[in-house]
Amino acid sequence: MTVQLPRTAPKEAKRILVVDDEPRMIGFIRMNLELENFQVIEAHNGLEALEMIRTQIPDLVLLDIMMPKLDGYETLRMLREFSTIPVIMLTAKGEEEDIVHGLELGADDYIPKPFSPRELTSRVRAVLRRAEMPTATTEKAVLRIDDRLSVDFNRREVIVNGERIKLRPTEYRLLFHLIENAGWTVPHEQILAKVWGYEYRDEAHYVRLYVNYLREKIEEDPANPKYVLTERGVGYRFVDFRRQEQAGEG
Repeated sequence: MTVQLPRTAPKEAKRILVVDDEPRMIGFIRMNLELENFQVIEAHNGLEALEMIRTQIPDLVLLDIMMPKLDGYETLRMLREFSTIPVIMLTAKGEEEDIVHGLELGADDYIPKPFSPRELTSRVRAVLRRAEMPTATTEKAVLRIDDRLSVDFNRREVIVNGERIKLRPTEYRLLFHLIENAGWTVPHEQILAKVWGYEYRDEAHYVRLYVNYLREKIEEDPANPKYVLTERGVGYRFVDFRRQEQAGEG
């Protein structure tokens, strides 16, 4: 007698859009991602990519910078006008100014060419993992920091002076982790591990860059922050708003 074990529904494969004008590069990426059970779709220029993002709704975009018609930077700029889909830039150079420019336009990560299959799949998994938003540990859907700033955990937004501002996934994860440790200094290494993943433990520039992004959105004067404070040489600390509330009640 054979025992029939109950079947579990297969986990739906994540859909990755690869945007590159080089067929050999697309073929290399497709082969390696499909070996890791990703579903791969492709576009050969920026205009085609923007249309596919609207119609195919991929889970992540691998976007080359050097392309005809519309380069990767301009494609990303236009993409961020209507979508927060995770984007990894494929850069021919590893120069910091190219990397920073892509991140400033809204990229979530970058991979300098040439790259190994292991690096490719590791970065893709890490960015997809970051795109899955953490759940708030507070019962309140909206956490009030003070009269000026609140955080809406359901919508992944900050409310600044009554105005709702959408956070990108990495910005939200960074803010979430800092608020969870409000009043405590969080070292750079811990932020990288919790927000980006252990693969990024040597990428300290990510933390500085995204702290700046966050300050631009929540601080009244980003040059003189009152919420996200720098502990030089160590890390960052979110203001201890809970202690301030208790002092006010007392």
